[in-house]
Amino acid sequence: MEMQQFYYDNKIVKNFIYATLLWGIVGFTVGLILALMFLFPNLTDGISWLSFGRLRPLHTNAVIFAFVGNAMYAGIYYSLQRLLKTRMASDFLSKFNFWGWQLIIVAAAVTLPLGITSSKEYAELEWPIDIAIALVWVAFGVNMIWTILKRRQRHLYVAVWFYLATFVTVAVLHIFNSLALPVSFLKSYSAYAGVQDALVQWWYGHNAVAFFLTTPFLGLMYYFVPKAANRPVYSYRLSIVHFWSLIFIYIWAGPHHLLYTSLPDWAQNLGVAFSVMLIAPSWGGMINGLLTLRGAWDKVRENPVLKFMVVAITGYGMATFEGPMLSLKNVNAIAHFSDWIIAHVHVGALAWNGFLTFGMVYWLVPRMFKTELFSKGLANFHFWIGTLGIIIYALPMYVAGFVQASMWKQFNPDGTLTYGNFLETVNEIMPMYWMRAVGGSLYILGALVMIYNIVKTVKSGSKVTDELAEAPALEKVAKYRTKGESYHTWLERKPIKLTIYATIAILIGGVVQIIPTLLVKSNIPTISSVKPYTPLELEGRDIYIREGCVGCHSQMVRPFRSEVERYGEYSKAGEFVYDRPFLWGSKRTGPDLHRIGGKYSDSWHLNHMYDPQSTSPGSIMPGYKWLIINELDKTSTEAKMKTMMALGVPYTEEDITNAQQSMLEQGTVIEKNLYQDPDFVRNYDAEKKYAQDNGESFVEMKNREIVALIAYLQRLGTDIKVKDVEALLINKK
Repeated sequence: MEMQQFYYDNKIVKNFIYATLLWGIVGFTVGLILALMFLFPNLTDGISWLSFGRLRPLHTNAVIFAFVGNAMYAGIYYSLQRLLKTRMASDFLSKFNFWGWQLIIVAAAVTLPLGITSSKEYAELEWPIDIAIALVWVAFGVNMIWTILKRRQRHLYVAVWFYLATFVTVAVLHIFNSLALPVSFLKSYSAYAGVQDALVQWWYGHNAVAFFLTTPFLGLMYYFVPKAANRPVYSYRLSIVHFWSLIFIYIWAGPHHLLYTSLPDWAQNLGVAFSVMLIAPSWGGMINGLLTLRGAWDKVRENPVLKFMVVAITGYGMATFEGPMLSLKNVNAIAHFSDWIIAHVHVGALAWNGFLTFGMVYWLVPRMFKTELFSKGLANFHFWIGTLGIIIYALPMYVAGFVQASMWKQFNPDGTLTYGNFLETVNEIMPMYWMRAVGGSLYILGALVMIYNIVKTVKSGSKVTDELAEAPALEKVAKYRTKGESYHTWLERKPIKLTIYATIAILIGGVVQIIPTLLVKSNIPTISSVKPYTPLELEGRDIYIREGCVGCHSQMVRPFRSEVERYGEYSKAGEFVYDRPFLWGSKRTGPDLHRIGGKYSDSWHLNHMYDPQSTSPGSIMPGYKWLIINELDKTSTEAKMKTMMALGVPYTEEDITNAQQSMLEQGTVIEKNLYQDPDFVRNYDAEKKYAQDNGESFVEMKNREIVALIAYLQRLGTDIKVKDVEALLINKK
């Protein structure tokens, strides 16, 4: 058989490894800064682009798409070439993938701190960057499929199945969730509203975890664990069951993030049912990974690479047991909106994604540079300090979640809330926040030790950009199944069919859940008293989004006695029909705001935003002083209203024509309300006099950002009256 010589492209793998290490430190460091902000809320006082609300999405994007994303590319580009016995089909597409992805990360690092965000979890980037993501992702997919078609290895190994499913599903999720109508170059409104937007977003959000953080890493597990252990995968049959059941079931589970919300019950229940089923394929994959190491435990004790991989797979097993458990309604009622969820996601991120990445890099770098790892001792130190960091991070967050849930729900014998002040729960868990910061610091320390170890390893090795390899040419075989060939073995040599079947498997769940919610009106009964936001309220809502308030405050009162007693009447689906995007939130660091309208005076809101501790002693909310100073930009209000009107919001041409006058009138009313506070009058008049004496321009309060935000906050939850709720529901069966 004639052997063909070719070269593996190692340069692209090295580039992605270097990017992984760089962005990993950035993402971890921003996370530590955010953890410290819980302890020192005024750490970045007055610096808008370093505020908690703007940095939080930067942290999640840096860890998910920069750190994990680059690690995924590094592992795929290395393993795919060797599994297919060929170089990547296009060096240009490989480079386009690398540099395009880094530019996207830089764009995120610039826009998110500036408050340019859509606010949708894990999909905060605005529409031009979304388009860039789609283009780069398609380039990656084209390069991968093209490489598969020119392979020298007949059958596609299990890792390649997971890579293909990842490409197809992430493309579908990203495109449909990102559909929006632009207002301007860096501003858009979601194509979906309220309940529909929530369902599409968590269909995306849950499956971004599934198909960006899980399936590609399962593919990497199937390649690197057997390589590191020098043993075959435990069970080929189990890998088949694992793959098909996982990609089919996972796509249905998104609604379990929306239990007890205004989402229709049937959609919630579907999410619960499939989430519970998820434990079977997930644990099938974990068992397949761990049992691959059977008989190799002596190697595990000695080899830091295998140590990282064992803990990674164990972390995957823990997270995928906990996920289905959290989807049970009685458990979700306790955990949702609490720090339990923070612990859950970080077990997955730090252990599964982080440790598998570390193990992969420790295995890859010495082989790519034809040398030995500089220090096995430092790698072991990294393993133990990182493991300790995960434990010290996660366990306190579990405790914090249990404490929060317990305190939120406790009643006195007379029927009043035992802890009526939300801040009592915050103060109770501060020691856990200290421990989280310590755990995160240890994890970063381990990552820094790794970088030193890798740098020394690279310096001691030799640079091999193009690695020589050889393999026989692919011989033609029968188009149809041969005698004795199993169906799946035949399918493994039909990459296009395999991709099509995987696409069908992942589309079924999305179609069944999302289309009825978008098209069947009875799923979201409208309420006649719910009206669109006024121009000033719309601008205030955009400021709320810009500042990332949704990262700490929910706008969804669930139908629990404790929540109704604390916040007011539970939320109805029809109240959100003009919300683009929805702002239900996923974490309560502060109280729910859906019924905040009219609860406090305009002056209270101004003082609260300027110095939260002045109105709420013990609060860990940072101040937003720039909102009191900044002039409200009204230049695009009409364009925003026109965009909303195009999306179905019933603004009239008259509303748009009169928008500036409307904002002035509503702002003037709020300004007059503020004058009822003597402290406001004293400070405001002093500010005005100072400006006049120094010849500086003076912006009247009614034209400042804080007034727009107050208008929005005072509107929340006021469209319906509790006693008239039943009468206001129409289109109800």
